[in-house]
Formats: sequence, structure tokens, C-alpha cells
Amino acid sequence: MKRRHPSTNAQPRSVAFEAADGVPLRGFVWRADDALAAWPRPVVIVNAATSVRCRYYFRFADYLCKSGRDVLLYDYRGIGESRPSRLAGFKASWLDWGGRDFEAALRYTAREFAGQPIDVVAHSIGGCLIGLAPSNTSIRRVVTVGAQYAYWRDYAPHSRVAMLLKWHVAMPALAGLFGYVPARRLGWMEDTPLGVARSWARSRARFEDTYRAAPFALDEARAAELARRFSFLRAPLLAISTTDDPFGTVRAIERLLAYFEGSDERVHLRIDPSEIETEAIGHFAFFHSRFESRLWPIALRWLDTASIDGAAPGQIVSASPPRELHVRSRVVEHSSAA
Repeated sequence: MKRRHPSTNAQPRSVAFEAADGVPLRGFVWRADDALAAWPRPVVIVNAATSVRCRYYFRFADYLCKSGRDVLLYDYRGIGESRPSRLAGFKASWLDWGGRDFEAALRYTAREFAGQPIDVVAHSIGGCLIGLAPSNTSIRRVVTVGAQYAYWRDYAPHSRVAMLLKWHVAMPALAGLFGYVPARRLGWMEDTPLGVARSWARSRARFEDTYRAAPFALDEARAAELARRFSFLRAPLLAISTTDDPFGTVRAIERLLAYFEGSDERVHLRIDPSEIETEAIGHFAFFHSRFESRLWPIALRWLDTASIDGAAPGQIVSASPPRELHVRSRVVEHSSAA
């Protein structure tokens, strides 16, 4: 593994760029100073979870920067730094977040960090958005955390009914009433655009089928194109999940991974909180700084070498193409892992 560069002390600075349809996007960049410009360092784009502000990942971004990387955090349209003055009626869906916003982040990075390898760390829906960007062929390596697209039948059995009522009944109802989801005042997440709420609430077993019905109503050819875009990705992909994540069950993670059939390598590593002597990790805590020494090095090693340390926690659920990646690994049966 590459050592941390002791001189890297970059501070985040605000940046702005536009999606192809003119929507302004904002975020933050960590970049090494001029004295380190000759040192070969990748740049990492961090894709957030649905309606989670990019600021949530600040400490993780600082860790990556101190480990010898430049970093871009950004907010999707309608969220955080990229929120318009009026959210009610603002048009945005998961298709916009991936095909326009993440695509814009890739193009901005290729332009502003010319010649540097581009890696991506993606949380939850952020992993799905990778497949929607036409420029995903430019990505060198990918790490996803709890990445899936919220098909309700994949939720953990003990939480399924409550999650179905909250995210697939209450959320779209609120969105229809207010023109957006006033999630912040409910303590759920950031306020969320109407189209994103509908993308989530209407998720189907096949991602593209979500968009064939109203209000999206894509024709057959356009829907099929969405699915094909995922296969453009060639980067080795590590999908990290945890056994106590009600969104990121084995079925949910594997359902999304199957779309990235063009990836040179796809590995699903599943971690039980007890393996790192903690009670819970869930869907969000991977990015908490308390896991800097126990979980973050797993992502860092993959970004460095596309490999997993034999001493790392977790069990390999799947590896494509199959090969021995983890000296303590065993295959977890899909039917027995929630």
C-alpha cells in the first residue's frame, strides 16, 4: 500500500461547475499544494447517498487527501450546496443525478486534474449513479459502500414493512403534497426533490423498469440504453456491505453489482460489526471518523492496488472473475445473508 505523504496538508476549497443542461453544481476540492504537483496522485470523486450532503464526507475526504490523493466532494442538484432557492417543483431524479450531475463531476475532474487517475468512492445510490454516466469509462477504480437502488423486496426482512411505509408510501405522498420532501424537519435526511422521491418510491426489480412508467415514461429503447450504460464501466469494483444495514442486504448489493458486467473485477465484501468489535455500522457509519483505522484502510487499499488485505475484516460474498482475494474468505450464501 502507498504510504501517506507526510507533507500533504490541503484544505477544502469551494468549487462550482455546471451540468450539461446548465444546472449549477457546487462542492469542495482537496488538492495538494504546488510543491507536491510532481508527486503521482490520483483524484477521488465521492458520490453521496440519496439526500445526504457532501459535507457528511468531509473527514473521509481529509483522510484520502492525507493518504496522497486529491478529492472532489459535490452535491447533486437540489441538495446541500447545489440546492436552488426554491425546491418545490424543482426537477431532478436519480437519472439526472447520474447521467448529468455525476457525468459533470467526471468531466470537471478530467479537465481540472488532467492526467491524474480518477477513482470513485460511492455511498448507497451513489454507486448506482456511476452506471448512468456516459464517461464512466474514464474511472480507474471504484469502491462502493451499501450501494443499491432501494428495491423494497430487497430490504432486510425485519425492517421491510416499516421501510416500505416510510420510503414508498409516506415519502412520495409528502412529495406530492409539498412539491418536494420536507425531510429535514422530519429528521430523515436533507429535503429531497420530487423526482428523486418518485425514483426511490417506484424502484423495481430491474432498475430500468422504474422509468418506463409515468411520470418518467421512457420508451423501450431509452430504458434499455440506461441498463447498457452500466456495462461501460471497466474499473475494478469493490462493493462493501455490512450485515446490519437494512438497505444493503446481500440481494440488494448483488442486484446492483450484476449491472456492472463490463467491470474487470467485481468483489463483494460483507462485514459484521462484531469483526471490528463494535455494536453497529449500519447504512451510514462507515464514513464516521471512529472507523478511520478499522474500515477506511479497506477502501484505501483497493484504490491503491485493487486488492484486499488478508487481515481485513469481512467475508467475500462474490468475486467475478472468481479468484482467491482474501486469505480468510468464505462464500456467504445469498439465501442466508440478509
